[in-house]
Amino acid sequence: MEIVKTRIPDLVIIKPKVYNDSRGYFFESYNQDAFLKIGLDDNFVQDNESKSNKGVLRGLHFQKPPFTQGKLVRVMHGAVLDVAVDLRKNSPTYGQWESVELNHNNKWMYWIPPGFAHGFVTLEDNTVFFYKCTNIYNKESEDSIQWNDPDLNIDWKIDNPILSDKDKSGPLFRDFKTPF
Repeated sequence: MEIVKTRIPDLVIIKPKVYNDSRGYFFESYNQDAFLKIGLDDNFVQDNESKSNKGVLRGLHFQKPPFTQGKLVRVMHGAVLDVAVDLRKNSPTYGQWESVELNHNNKWMYWIPPGFAHGFVTLEDNTVFFYKCTNIYNKESEDSIQWNDPDLNIDWKIDNPILSDKDKSGPLFRDFKTPF
């Protein structure tokens, strides 16, 4: 597996070794020992999966303490532009974002530690997105930031995404009081 650091510390892209042959492919999407060797010692306690058509934008979501979540995400079918925003108030990259295209061809994974908002927009119909989470979902702890916040200025590469009612009404970053 290859680890690619991003410009935001702790946010990494993981490129697994994929074995292809005439039958198809095989790769390890998670191996605790291998992850420990690269410094990812988080314990995963919940797996989630979503399916979305092209143009669906989900995010920017996070959970407040004590239910903060780290997420190891990947695409099982289709493609997404995946975005993470640093919400850690003492971080030198506070308020900065990073994006990566994840798809079923590259099989890359994205490690998003606790203290980040997360979102993605689907680039293909029938995209299946998979999350390994370090904490359980807790409705009272969920929160979000406006996906098209002018101060964050995220380039989602889409003008009119399909949004949930919740994602249409998230607070602006300038009004956000970080719990991290």
